[in-house]
Amino acid sequence: MHLAYKKTGNGQPLVILHGLFGMSDNWMTIGKNLADDFTVYLVDQRNHGQSPHAAEFSYPVLAEDLYDFCTQHRLNGFHLLGHSMGGKTALLYAEKYPQTVHKLIVADMALRSYDHPHFRSFLEALLSIDPDVLKSRADADARLSEKIPQLRIRQFLLKNLYRTPQNQFKWRINLQSIAQNFDHIVGGLHLKSPFPGPVLFLRGDQSDYINDHDIKEIMSVFPQAEISTIAGAGHWLHVEAPDKFLEIVRKFLAK
Repeated sequence: MHLAYKKTGNGQPLVILHGLFGMSDNWMTIGKNLADDFTVYLVDQRNHGQSPHAAEFSYPVLAEDLYDFCTQHRLNGFHLLGHSMGGKTALLYAEKYPQTVHKLIVADMALRSYDHPHFRSFLEALLSIDPDVLKSRADADARLSEKIPQLRIRQFLLKNLYRTPQNQFKWRINLQSIAQNFDHIVGGLHLKSPFPGPVLFLRGDQSDYINDHDIKEIMSVFPQAEISTIAGAGHWLHVEAPDKFLEIVRKFLAK
């Protein structure tokens, strides 16, 4: 599978993986800010953004997609940053191909399984909308607002909606595959040979994705891991506190 991506900057390669319902565009601001020091690859994972759709959707296949991408682009000794679902892809990839990764950053994701009702509700809300009957983006937003009152979340989700040259609305995201594989994607990782190199786990103090119990598990698996907490940030910490996020990432990668 040939993954879609955006590339910017010069320097040591840095690959960034988005989370569930996301895409590379969500990371353009971070990517451009890091472009002075790194060649940044913003990758669309399968069933997201402009990458191909496929029925199979699991962390093993996401990790293999990333391996194929890095092979195609001759990437080796690169930094790898993954957020949420992308964090688990990064963790599994770094376990399988540790010799290719220099430093690993996992943003607001632990090893355990998650069954956050809001992510399931996001999926159900998107599935309830038939893009063929939409008249405008405002129409889509109005329909989505019946189930998701938060404007910022609706704006994030509606980035997946686009208009074809035939003036029809379509989803970029493969909702059917995500729905069929949802339990796996929110499931936990069981690493047998964790990445031995430098690892940073970033969390927002307003998010419950990495709690104190998770930190104990992380440290038992990655004894040398660094844990950094960003005050005032939730799960989308790179959007809610970009300056602090960039400061911590730069400091870690510069060591």
